[in-house]
Amino acid sequence: MAPLPLWLLWLLLPLGPQAQKLPTRNEARFQRQVLDQALFQDSAVLPDGAEVRGYLFRDTPKRYFFMVEEDNTPLSVTVTPCDTPLEWRLSLQELPEEASGQGSGEQEPEPLEQQRPRATPGAGATLLSYRGNDVEAFAAAGAPAGLYRLELLSTERDAHFRVYATTTPASDRPYPELPRDPRVDVTALGRTTATLAWKPSPTATRLRQPVAYCVVVGREHNFKSLCAVEARLSPDDAFMAAPRPGRDFSPFDFARFGFPPGSLGGGARGPRARPPPRPPQPDLWKVCVGNKTAFTVSGLRPGTQYYFDVFVANARTNASTAYVGTFARTREEAAPAPLELKDGKATEVFVKRRGAALLRFAPAASHQKVALLVHACLDAVRVQVRRDGRPVLSQRVEGVRQFLLRGRPKATYLLRLTGGRQEASVLKVLATTRPDKHAFPPLPEDTRIKAFDRLRTCSSATVAWLGTQERSKFCLYKRELGGADADRQGRRARNQCLGPDARDRSEKVLCKYFHSRNPQRAVTTETVRGLQPGRAYLLDVYLVGHGGHSVRYQSKVVKTRRVCS
Repeated sequence: MAPLPLWLLWLLLPLGPQAQKLPTRNEARFQRQVLDQALFQDSAVLPDGAEVRGYLFRDTPKRYFFMVEEDNTPLSVTVTPCDTPLEWRLSLQELPEEASGQGSGEQEPEPLEQQRPRATPGAGATLLSYRGNDVEAFAAAGAPAGLYRLELLSTERDAHFRVYATTTPASDRPYPELPRDPRVDVTALGRTTATLAWKPSPTATRLRQPVAYCVVVGREHNFKSLCAVEARLSPDDAFMAAPRPGRDFSPFDFARFGFPPGSLGGGARGPRARPPPRPPQPDLWKVCVGNKTAFTVSGLRPGTQYYFDVFVANARTNASTAYVGTFARTREEAAPAPLELKDGKATEVFVKRRGAALLRFAPAASHQKVALLVHACLDAVRVQVRRDGRPVLSQRVEGVRQFLLRGRPKATYLLRLTGGRQEASVLKVLATTRPDKHAFPPLPEDTRIKAFDRLRTCSSATVAWLGTQERSKFCLYKRELGGADADRQGRRARNQCLGPDARDRSEKVLCKYFHSRNPQRAVTTETVRGLQPGRAYLLDVYLVGHGGHSVRYQSKVVKTRRVCS
C-alpha cells in the first residue's frame, strides 16, 4: 500500500468549468490539501502490515482508506471486534482507464464530461459486508488496483476493535496459525480444578517463531478474541490504549499540509465524553503460560459451569488467534453421609450458616407411628422429612416441636435440617416408634419466670413459674452478671439445649419435683438467698424429663436492692 498518487487525487477532485489544463506543482499541492481535508474527515489511512487499534462511539461510523496501485496484488484485511458486535464493509473504488496515464507539460483539453471521475469517493463495489462479533477477514490472491475503503459502525454501544491489512499475506503472518484440531480439551475435572490441553500452533512447531499461550476462564460465555477479554478485564486501560477519534495511525502528515491539529476526526462534533468504566468482572481471569500446551486451573467453585478459552499470541507482534473454546461443570461437593438416629435417643446436631444436615431414621421393627421431636436451641430451622423418598413434612421449627408421622413396615425416614442465613444452628432431634416414652418433657404454654418486686431484698429474690400436670423435675440455677461476664456469655446463654449438666455446681440453687392436675394451680415459687446487694443475677429453670432430656425456660434477670432498712 502506498500514499495516494497525485494523479488519483486530481481525478477525485470535482473540476470547475474553467479547468483547461493539468495542474502545476503548486496547484496540485493545494488540491491535495483540499482533498485530504474532505476525503479523510473522520477517517485514517491503514498502514501496510501493522495492526491498528481503534475505538468506536455508538452510531458514529469510522472509515479507513488504503491504496493498491497494481492489479493482481495479494490483499488481506482482518477486522477483530473486541467487546461488542460490529457492522463493517469493505468496498473498492475502481480507477478510470483514461486516468492511468500521467504527463507533464501542455496537453489538449479534454471534454468537460470526461474530466470528472466516473465515480465519487463515497461509491464503489462492495467486496465484503459483515455484522457480528467474529473475527472475519477478506483475502484475495490477486486484488485489482484501486482505492479501498473500510467502514465500521457500532450500533449497540461504544466499542474497541482492531484492524490489520497487508499486501504481502504470503510472507507476512502476524497471526499465529491454529493446528488442524483447534479444540481445547478438558482432560481432568475435579471439584475445584480443571486440567486443559491443546495442540501446539504450527507457527511454533513448523515456522519456529516464538509464541505464548494464554488461558482465559469465565462464567458467562466463551470469547472469540483476546482483545475482547482484555476489554472486559480492564476497560479503562483498553480505552486509553485505543486511539481516540481522528487520532488513528496514518502515514500522512496532515500538519505538513497546513491543517491545524484536531481538524480531523470529528472536530466539528466537538469533544466526546469518556465512557464510564464498566463494573469489574470477578468471575473472569486470564493467565499466560508461556509455550506450555497444558495447564491446570485451580480455585474453582464446586458444581459450577465454567468456560475455558486458549489464545496463542505472536511474541513479536502480539497478534493473537483464538482456539475453539470449551466449557465444563466442576464436580459437586461430596454429599455427607446421613447421621443415623437411634430409636428413642436424642441426638445433638450442628448446622452451618446457610448449610444443611442430613439424618436417617430406619426403625428395625414394624411400627404404626413415629414421633419426631425437634428442639431448635438457637434460631428457627426448616425441617423436611421424606419417607421412602416421598415428602411427608416441611415445617419451620422454633423452640420445641413434636410431630407424629404415620408409619409403614420397613419404612426409612430421611430428615433434612436447614439452618438460617445469619448464624449457625444447634438442634436436638429425637425419633422414636414409641411416642408415649422417651419424649421431651411437655412444656407449659407460658415458659416465663416471674420475679416479685415487692419480695426483692438486698440478699434474696423470689420467683415463680408454671409447672406441668405430670410429675416432673425442675432445677433452678443462678449466675451473677458482670460487665465482662455478660459479653462472654453471649451465644452460650441463648443456647436452649444446654442442660443442668453444663452448669457449674456453684450455680445450682435447688432441684425439686412438682406437678398439679389443675393447670390453673400448677404454679411453684422459690426464694433465692445468699445474694449480694445491688447485684444482677441471671436465673434459669430447667424442666427435666424421664429420659434425662431437659428443656430450659426463658431466662430472667433480677437485681437485688442496694439499700435495705
